[in-house]
Amino acid sequence: MRHKARKTLLNPSEDIQVKKMNGHDLKFTNLGKIYWPVEKITKRDLLNYYYQVTPYILPYLSDRPQSMNRHPDGINGPSFYFKDITGKAPEWIETFLYHSESDGRDRNYLVVKDEASLLYMASLGCIEMNPWHSRVESVDYPDWCIIDLDPGKNSFEDVIKAARVTKDILDSLGVDSYPKTSGSTGIHIYIPLAAVYTYDQSREFARVVARMVNEKLPVITSIERMVKDRKGKLYIDFLQNRPQATICAPYSIRPKPGATVSMPLHWEEVKKGLKMKDFNIKNGLERIRMEGDIFKPVIGKGIDLLKVINTYTASK
Repeated sequence: MRHKARKTLLNPSEDIQVKKMNGHDLKFTNLGKIYWPVEKITKRDLLNYYYQVTPYILPYLSDRPQSMNRHPDGINGPSFYFKDITGKAPEWIETFLYHSESDGRDRNYLVVKDEASLLYMASLGCIEMNPWHSRVESVDYPDWCIIDLDPGKNSFEDVIKAARVTKDILDSLGVDSYPKTSGSTGIHIYIPLAAVYTYDQSREFARVVARMVNEKLPVITSIERMVKDRKGKLYIDFLQNRPQATICAPYSIRPKPGATVSMPLHWEEVKKGLKMKDFNIKNGLERIRMEGDIFKPVIGKGIDLLKVINTYTASK
């Protein structure tokens, strides 16, 4: 679906501006602060991007707790995770109380509901958006499964090769999959689950796929959890499929040189010559408007995991 192109939200001169969004007054400050020193990209540019991309990115953020990663002084300054917003956010911000079994703590996570809450996060210096895989109404059931291809010491061409093999394997199982650049060094491959299966089921399915890819590409890939055991090989990460784990959302900017964007791709684009820097804050919106939201099936009808298992079993 293509949305009407939005104009920028913030004017190019005033360093402090107040805008009414979804009935709330949002105060944006330090708009001239440089977030990307080499490219001279400012906090204002970041906020304008997220305002303009809201119609596309919001479906992947809405109703999900957010693990906010703040870079208040840009990509070269210190960053920190801001997960518990108890007493630290406006009253209109919706939250989700989650008890962590790992450390025994309760945390109130910010939950995105609309463009105001999205822009509030960006105003805090959240360059990238990191939503949970599940929504608050089905918190134990992720909407997608992810195969995360992390190159290690391998080239990006090896990542592309591993992505193509992953697609072939998923195709053989009758599973539709949707790739995007990570915006950093790798490729993320999403599989729609439609909040039908648990995190454990999602992770174990991803583990099976990762093993199959590793069996096809043993020289360049690894599924070892410990970095030292990978011996520099490309890591096929299936452990991202666990509660509270996050990966940058599609259309999210990354705090990397060039202000790269995690961009959904057509599978035919995943080929030699693809580069991470192809998609960034300066050209991303033009592509998104041209292509529409090609990632939409990720939050549509999910796979039938029992049918997939039967297909896998029959192939053995």
